[in-house]
This record gives sequence, structure tokens and C-alpha cells, in this order.
Amino acid sequence: MNKVIIILGPTGVGKTGLSILLAKKLDSEIISADSMVVYKNMDIGTAKPSPAELKEVKHHLINIATPDETFSAGVFKRKATDAINELHGKNKIPVIAGGTGLYIRSLTRGLFEGPGADWPLRKKLVEEERRHGNGHLLSRLQTVDPAAARGIDPNDIRRIVRALEVFMKEKKGISEVRQAATMPLEYDFIKIGLSRERKELYRLIEDRVDKMMEDGLLEETKRLLEIKPNRTAMQALGYKEMRSYLDGEVNLAEAVRLIKKRTKMYAKRQYTWFRKEPDISWIDITGVMDANKICEMALNEVEFLRQLIYSN
Repeated sequence: MNKVIIILGPTGVGKTGLSILLAKKLDSEIISADSMVVYKNMDIGTAKPSPAELKEVKHHLINIATPDETFSAGVFKRKATDAINELHGKNKIPVIAGGTGLYIRSLTRGLFEGPGADWPLRKKLVEEERRHGNGHLLSRLQTVDPAAARGIDPNDIRRIVRALEVFMKEKKGISEVRQAATMPLEYDFIKIGLSRERKELYRLIEDRVDKMMEDGLLEETKRLLEIKPNRTAMQALGYKEMRSYLDGEVNLAEAVRLIKKRTKMYAKRQYTWFRKEPDISWIDITGVMDANKICEMALNEVEFLRQLIYSN
């Protein structure tokens, strides 16, 4: 089975440096699994690899969308799969690096998207529930997809409508559609997780935010707002807080404090998410800042990776 290496972990932990070194050792390329670096003109706030790093190793799925475009986990999965297959066709082992858990899970465990939202149909179903009384749509769902009905709170009209919508579109129950859709890709995933002691990671996050401000995050946000980015892009950490400052909601010091606080909270959520992902070889790199030393630790602690590198 074709191999795929995944470097994962919380923001600011050191994934970029390790992924570049591994890709160079394997004579391969990197596929980004970060939901925000896909956007052009969002460089500083997303901690995008530098121009020098992008030249050092070819990267995929960076700067491929404008901030006013919608980019989803489903789009990522399709584009990442194309890149993986392209690299396998060249006898290269892809190196995926990123911290967006849903993107990584879409590859390793599959992703349920289902049919797109049919708003007229949804409106019709909601009106039907209103006309016939509470419980009408649930009764319909129990008839056509009893498994789905058992798993939905009777008061959760949104999920009931979605389950009926899927059945009416696909002619099969949402449970069956989800099971078929959430199949992992047929690759041998080698997952390497980087972790640091929490205090050290938080200090690195604070230092990174300070560096972002020095590099011009505020000015980048002003330029970004001029091109009217979509809601998803503006939810990115850093830009959201800078916008609050520009809108007069907070002062600059408070905006910076919020970036640091929310980035730490995000890192904590990433840890929680990845702890649920099976078969990760975790490497504690507390106290180690040099990418070469981190790479050496990875080779020492992940036997298969060591064999892979030294056999090339």
C-alpha cells in the first residue's frame, strides 16, 4: 500500500521545519493541511511558510484561493487526493503537514458531506411540520430511515430536516450514505505528532504573535479588508482581532492580548482533537527548537520512518 507521511500537532509547535527536512530527505513534496494558508494575501496572520521555505521544497494547497472564495474540507480532500496520487505516480512519498484536524481526518477516516443544501426543500419541510404539528417530520423519518430517527433528539428539527433531505435526494438513509462516504483513503498513513510542554508552547505562541505584529499584521488586515473577504477567511485568528481594533471595538493592546489568548485556546482544542486520532507516534520536543534536532528525534523515535529515510 502506498505510504503517506502526516506531520500534525498544535499551532506553533514546529511542524513546518520538520516537514521541510523530511520532504528534502525523501526528495518529495509537501501538501499543506491548514485551512487558512490556502488563501492568497493572508501570509503573516496564517504563519504561512516563508517565500524561501516555499522555494526550498514544493508545497501544494498554499495560495490556491482568494479570500472571497469558499474552501471546505471536501474541497481539501479532493485536491489533496489529487496531489497524493500525483506524487505516488512519481514514486514519491507525500508529506502532509498541518494542524486542521478535520482536513487530516477527511483523509485518514473519510468525510461525510452528503448532497448540497436544498433550501426550497428545507423550507417546504419546515412548513409541513408547522402545518401538521410537532413530531410529524420525525414520524416520516422513522418510516424511511429508522436508524437515523433513533439517533436524533425529537426536538432537533434541523437534523430531522437534513436527514429527510438526504433521503429524498439520495433515495437511501443518511446512515447508509454516511457509512459509505466516511471510508478512509487507501493509503498507509504514517502519522507523527509533535507536542511540547504547555507553558513552552504558550510562550512560543506569544512570541509568534509579537513577531506577526512586528511584521505588519495590522497593515495586512487593512489590505485584506479592502478586497472584501468572506466570513470564513475573516474568522482566522489574528485578522478577526485586528478587525475589532480597526472597528474601534478594542484598543490595540487588547486586540493583541486576545490573539494570544484565542490562539492558546485553539492549540488546546487541537490537542484534544488529535488525541482522538488513532495510531499517532507522538514526539515530545519540549526544549528543542532546532528543526534538525527535531528531525533527528523523529528518525530515532519512529522506526519505520528511520528505515524509510535511510533506504532512500
